[in-house]
Amino acid sequence: MASIFTKIILGEIPSYKIYEDEKYYAFLDINPNALGHTLCIPKKEVDKLFDLDDETYKGLMIFSKKIAEALKKAVDCQRIGVSVIGLEVPHVHVHLIPINKMDDMSFNSKIKLSDDEFVDIMKKIKSYL
Repeated sequence: MASIFTKIILGEIPSYKIYEDEKYYAFLDINPNALGHTLCIPKKEVDKLFDLDDETYKGLMIFSKKIAEALKKAVDCQRIGVSVIGLEVPHVHVHLIPINKMDDMSFNSKIKLSDDEFVDIMKKIKSYL
């Protein structure tokens, strides 16, 4: 059975897509820790990060760096935090989270955004790619 992320890639479930290429897909987290919280995923459905083949692993990191650089320009923050936890969805995903302090990486505190706010930040991040 396809993961929710595979369904997003296939367009079966809508997303606030930031960018995609032939192997990777980036979109806003709909339950974000911070404004601009973005997920980067391989299009190949693999559950665990270290189960990726070396080429896909390296490619995902390079893709995530590209997205993080645009995100840093779009959101006022000290840096972009990176996390790979992988318990929520059985499909590798890299969290890119704008942060100013360690607590900003806590997955216990979330923010609520309207559709307009999601669209605005999506467009702003895309403008830097």
